[in-house]
Amino acid sequence: MHFLYIKEALFALGIALCLYYNLQWDLFLEQTVDCDRSRFCKLTLQRKMGKFSYPNARRDETVIDNYHGVEVKDPYRWMEDPDAEETKAFVEAQNNISKPFIDACPVKDQIQKRITEVWDYPKYGCPKKHGDHYYYFHNTGLQNQSVMYVQDSLDSEPRVFLDPNALSQDGTVSLRGSAFTENGLTLAYGLSDSGSDWVTIKFKKAPSSEDLPDVLERVKFSSMTWTHDHEGFFYNSFPSQEGKVDGTETTVNLHQKLYYHKLGTSQTEDILVAEMPEYPKWMIGAEVTDCGRYLILTPREGCDPVNRLYYVDLSSLTNGITGILPYVKVVDNFDAEYEYITNEGSVFTFKTNLNAPHYKLINIDVTKPEPENWVTLVEEDPVAVLEWASCVNQDKLVLCYLRDVVNELYVYDLATGHRKFQFPLNVGSVVGFSGKKKGKEIFYQFLSFLTPGIIYQCDMSTTEYKPKLFREISVKNFDANQFETEQVFYKSKDGCKIPMFIVHKKGIQLDGNNPTLLYGYGGFSISVTPSFSPSRVVFLQNLSGVYAVANIRGGGEYGETWHKAGCLDKKQNCFDDFISAAEYLIHEGYTSSNKLVINGGSNGGLLVGACLNQRPDLFAAGIAQVGVMDMLRFHKFTIGHAWTTDYGSSDDPEQFQWLIRYSPLHTIKQLEGDVKYPALLLLTGDHDDRVVPLHSLKFIAELQHQLGDSEKQVNPILIRVDTKSGHGAGKPTAKVIEEITDIYSFMAQILGLEWKD
Repeated sequence: MHFLYIKEALFALGIALCLYYNLQWDLFLEQTVDCDRSRFCKLTLQRKMGKFSYPNARRDETVIDNYHGVEVKDPYRWMEDPDAEETKAFVEAQNNISKPFIDACPVKDQIQKRITEVWDYPKYGCPKKHGDHYYYFHNTGLQNQSVMYVQDSLDSEPRVFLDPNALSQDGTVSLRGSAFTENGLTLAYGLSDSGSDWVTIKFKKAPSSEDLPDVLERVKFSSMTWTHDHEGFFYNSFPSQEGKVDGTETTVNLHQKLYYHKLGTSQTEDILVAEMPEYPKWMIGAEVTDCGRYLILTPREGCDPVNRLYYVDLSSLTNGITGILPYVKVVDNFDAEYEYITNEGSVFTFKTNLNAPHYKLINIDVTKPEPENWVTLVEEDPVAVLEWASCVNQDKLVLCYLRDVVNELYVYDLATGHRKFQFPLNVGSVVGFSGKKKGKEIFYQFLSFLTPGIIYQCDMSTTEYKPKLFREISVKNFDANQFETEQVFYKSKDGCKIPMFIVHKKGIQLDGNNPTLLYGYGGFSISVTPSFSPSRVVFLQNLSGVYAVANIRGGGEYGETWHKAGCLDKKQNCFDDFISAAEYLIHEGYTSSNKLVINGGSNGGLLVGACLNQRPDLFAAGIAQVGVMDMLRFHKFTIGHAWTTDYGSSDDPEQFQWLIRYSPLHTIKQLEGDVKYPALLLLTGDHDDRVVPLHSLKFIAELQHQLGDSEKQVNPILIRVDTKSGHGAGKPTAKVIEEITDIYSFMAQILGLEWKD
């Protein structure tokens, strides 16, 4: 998972600078009343930032790797050990620089107060019916974790069913996945500590919420699916490894296995039902079908949307589940993705990108599994991407499409594949959905850049579809009518047309002087669709900012063709698309290079690092969160090997050449003329076992080494390393607000902007 964080800045920077130089604020006002205050702030800030003294991290010049005849130094290899005292000292030294600089923002308390005020609104998820009861998530506003509630009916009084906030004082234990039995009487749920990908699975009776004694450990990237006798549960686990397993380790994750757990027994008695020892990087997806008769297995090799397709007829196991399951291979290659939707007897419906980069639905009769017998149920749309499908009310399909980065929702007939109805939606995203094949109603949740959330309910048992408003979410003191969202299409370096959303106040002046945050991701076939952010309200309202999202190649906005156009040897397209977005915003008068900040997380952090290195003249600052910065060694840690499907691997001679050309750690160059490296804030967490912190640590050390002593490098190059934080999922509200406050305060120290109440 990635987060859309927005910069904040304010003109009152002068307060902190005056305190720094022992000046009186009143005297400052008197002496600058007729001056260009923005220029004063900029000049004084340069004088202040020129005093930066970065930690003198030890460089071991003897660490040299030979990549296919090319020698590459790695002087900060020692930072790959997070437990080394030297690494811990380096992290502390970096925080001792970044924290005072951020805390020096004179209105940091005001920023935090305003963000907290805006964040404090009730948030709801779609109700889901399990058994005879409804369950939904609700956050009163500032709770660290959302709470699961249960209702006997939609009109009855809700009761707390599962409250993660009660599991830790600081809110750092979060829910990570859950699955009810078919009869709705038992819940399996995963718990993550401090944001780690490691999960502990526990169980509750429903609807009583009584805890059951079963506990499953060493779970990661796991399926969670029950047999329909309600007695057993399939899940994934990794073998035991030496050393700690708490999310702070960097040990590579290999040999995932699929187990069957019988409720009421110890994990030591769990039955190994599937493993692929000859393919240690494979991960085995598992799902019990709607009818309960079959188990679908979908092994994956990496992050590409491709998988193999196997199935098990559970009804044929006369002695029950006793060992490795006798799965039947339907597809035994990685040519396409097959996602189970439903089945009618032996005829299975799958969503697939087989010869369909925008995806389609096909039917496969597993008694006649040869491809020549496969039937297309819903043809590929030539323009829109089929994002997901769900079977409801026995014979209907709900299909969600993405057309020019805007969601559309339809009803189709399961038997014929004919379209029956289109749900009315504004420009935005469908972010929540619930409905079952055996259920008669659906709920779906819509939001946009300016809509906090609307949940609709629709009875699917009739042919007259009449969705009705179930719940509308609102934010205090936010009038969406004061703002507008526009979508533009600009040309990238090679002429490719790229969509971009731009959000701002109505009547904005296109004079090139607007503070602008440009966000991007561009990887792993992930689409960045319109979303609502409470902190963005502060940026739009109080700073008259412009927020832009560039839907660059590498994502899934236009299907697999779009994704592949930003992968492997074509990864540079992502950076060119993002740079072209910045140039468009400047050319059209939205902003200028000294008011433009870029932001991204994870793969988007790589995007920020690469673009700052390639075009340091184009941006005022960059915010890179949990970024992939060492493209030569990423595959050697935790789950990094799965990313080679997008990036390639330095182990391959040709792919090494792709990676070395843009790897942020290896492409820092000496600046020429008056060009300065933009201000930079890296953010990472000590429990990030997805993109391990060493990426950010090595990158910041190399940047500070190469640029820190330059007289002209007055822009700060900083890192913020948080504790008890992971890659982002499950981060408690208090930590999210603290992090955004620090980001905004950092930006306030860089740009002289006027705060408006």
